[in-house]
Amino acid sequence: MIDRRRLIKAAGVGGTGLLLGSSAMGATFTPPSSVDRGHVEPGPDGRPRVSFPNWRDPADTPSSPPPAPLPPEQRVGFAIVGLGRLALGEILPAFAKSLMAKPVALVSGSPEKLHAVAAQYGIKPEACYSYEDFDRIRDNSEVKVVYIVLPNAMHRLYTERAAKAGKHVLTEKPMSVTAKDAQAMVDACKAEAVKLMVAYRIQYEPFNRRAMKAVREGAHGRLLAYHGINTQTVAADGHLQWRHKKAMAGGGSLFDIGLYCLNTARFMTGEEPVEIFATTYAPPGDPRFSEVEETVSFMLRFPSSTIANCFTSYGGRDDKHARLNLAAAAVDMPNCYQYLGQRMTVTKRESDATSHDEIVIEAKNQFATEIDHMAECVLTGRDPYTPGEEGVQDHRLMEAIYESARSGKPVHLPALAGLDHFRGPPPKADS
Repeated sequence: MIDRRRLIKAAGVGGTGLLLGSSAMGATFTPPSSVDRGHVEPGPDGRPRVSFPNWRDPADTPSSPPPAPLPPEQRVGFAIVGLGRLALGEILPAFAKSLMAKPVALVSGSPEKLHAVAAQYGIKPEACYSYEDFDRIRDNSEVKVVYIVLPNAMHRLYTERAAKAGKHVLTEKPMSVTAKDAQAMVDACKAEAVKLMVAYRIQYEPFNRRAMKAVREGAHGRLLAYHGINTQTVAADGHLQWRHKKAMAGGGSLFDIGLYCLNTARFMTGEEPVEIFATTYAPPGDPRFSEVEETVSFMLRFPSSTIANCFTSYGGRDDKHARLNLAAAAVDMPNCYQYLGQRMTVTKRESDATSHDEIVIEAKNQFATEIDHMAECVLTGRDPYTPGEEGVQDHRLMEAIYESARSGKPVHLPALAGLDHFRGPPPKADS
């Protein structure tokens, strides 16, 4: 058995000296140049960033480059309008993952919430506004973008007020309650020369973007069908839910969660539908659905002959699933409309067998990703990928869905040439 004391003595130092020696060596040690320490180089935007060569064998997926956030003083300031569940549960926490933006102002009708949330996020008291004094935001030079997280019927008013204050606008979806109101929002922002973006987070989410690129590039042949399901239940005390009031929501499950199916089908194909057929259902005697529908099933036919079959409901357990039938593969996407937990499986022929391959992609915070895209547009002057025109088109199509359900007949729409007719330039990561 080796005697530890003799070993230390043989090394010529006492136990304390060995520890002190190690500490001193660590304080002065410089790794040799042959050791991978990384280096600084210009990034895609010209800003310096730390880069490391790939340290994995080609058999492993390479690591993502380290993030390169803007210095805090250079980040784009956002005012969050409305401190409800989405703002507090998802949007404000997402700024911790943002590389280009920061929250600098809050707007709420509740002084108690304003005080509590401002303290949590370090928002100055003078940057906290009520709905009545919202227009004072024009004097806050830190605020560049107003993010509207209010009931649908309030989006137009606060978009117009923000535009008049000279602020760019990011609004939650749907844009409003009618296509007419949505178009008025576009016109108001154009009149004041400010940007308007709709928060279609799915169009920035990595799994959905990967599926879209596979469709557009023909990786598995022609897309025959897109199937989108988005369901969830709502509490029985429906009188507390603004989503059950037509004047506030514009519609029921279609406006709230079915919009994901509609917009994602358009996003996947890049096309606009030429035919829509739909049916709706509201349980008789249920006060929650006296003004809006519980369930909608609708079909979209695109110029390429791709069919989108979509189903949305407030009456079924949470399920947010998509499936793509392509000529040479089937792509299954559980949780595709969720805030997190997306998955993707590709089923196809593998020589003389069938493979079920799960695609694993690094997850990203969807809200941080869309916030950073808006911030980048403000900093560079480029147009948003999901501008107001994209939201107006969804309103037109939702109105066609309701018209088909009322008449029991398909609604035919004019064909629009080209792809991505209402979208702006793709996100920088795809440029």
